[in-house]
Amino acid sequence: MTTWTADHIPDQHGRTAVVTGANSGLGLVTATELARRGAHVVLAVRDTTAGRQAARDIGGDVDVRELDLASLDSVRAFAAKLTADHPSIDLLVNNAGVVLLGPRRTSADGFELQLATNMLGHFALTGLLLDTLAAAPRARVVSLSSITHKTAHLDFDDLMFEHRYRAATAYGRSKLATTVFGLELDRRLRATGSPVTSVLAHPGLTRTNLTPRAWAHRGRRGRLIARAGLVVTQPAQQGALPQLRAATDPDVRGGRFLGPSRLWETRGPVTDARLSREAADPAVGRRLWAAAAELTGVDHP
Repeated sequence: MTTWTADHIPDQHGRTAVVTGANSGLGLVTATELARRGAHVVLAVRDTTAGRQAARDIGGDVDVRELDLASLDSVRAFAAKLTADHPSIDLLVNNAGVVLLGPRRTSADGFELQLATNMLGHFALTGLLLDTLAAAPRARVVSLSSITHKTAHLDFDDLMFEHRYRAATAYGRSKLATTVFGLELDRRLRATGSPVTSVLAHPGLTRTNLTPRAWAHRGRRGRLIARAGLVVTQPAQQGALPQLRAATDPDVRGGRFLGPSRLWETRGPVTDARLSREAADPAVGRRLWAAAAELTGVDHP
């Protein structure tokens, strides 16, 4: 079987793609490859200064817009302006995320910050853009999971992790929630006959700026841990391939989950990844969907 690489990305001219967190790491690689093949790429970023620098580095047809996924007001403002400017959107890559290994922090809306950024913000954004996505002929939503979802468990009695908080556990829960969301979105899109498809991907262990930020609260020791991580991680160019394939391969169908193929899905060529039992459970999907809709005030199919 031929190894899938960025060279397999088909022509993207005439397509509009939105990539969250596109100013660095996996998002920057994803946006760069899409623009290189002719897509109009919207860089949806919290830091617009960094976004404008990324746009200069990428070149091509790119547009920088402010989006703070930890603020529902920001998500609504971004979606309203985007839909006013674009009658249809072909691709939404829910890439942005945070890893916070320090004390518990909350979003502008009072949500645990990792869950707010990694899942709830994207849940709201997708719902607000869904009609615009449905206006495109073969639109696709890609949600970025993690291998940490496999050992995580959602506690619906304490979804915001207000009791006995553990940062690493909270991150895994946020990525499990993201995975559950992507799969439940696929079920709902299929049930309504929507032309939009929902696909998932994870990057394995990949070298991005998230790891140094995650350990920043530990000072010098944190910097040493972050540097040690460089030994076991793969480059962002390789780590972005699962989400690029999920976003562009015409043979990928809704509900598919892509990731690295080697060393327990930590690195290597793109293949079909394994879901945890909880992630694939439709009952969990329905329960999380109801909770997210209530928390964000946004519902879709």
